[in-house]
Amino acid sequence: MLHQLIGILGALLVLGAYLALQRGWLTLEHRVYYAMNFVGAGLLTWIAATERQVGLTLVEGAWAALSVPGLIRPQRRGPGAKGHGEGGGSMEPR
Repeated sequence: MLHQLIGILGALLVLGAYLALQRGWLTLEHRVYYAMNFVGAGLLTWIAATERQVGLTLVEGAWAALSVPGLIRPQRRGPGAKGHGEGGGSMEPR
């Protein structure tokens, strides 16, 4: 039962990040997008590894690893930065 709940949480985090990106609620400049992917894929990796699902462990582990650069890179600030500072504070998607 606990494995199922952890798997559902991981899937919701990954899918939620994708939905937020597609809807314009998050951009690739938002670290929360990468954090959601990292945590979600990390949870799914753990579940797959404990179930000895080698292929799924590889996919989810790679997904988590590919999220790391977005978490550690410096955030852009200033006139050229995308995200919160442009468009008079509007949160509408571009």
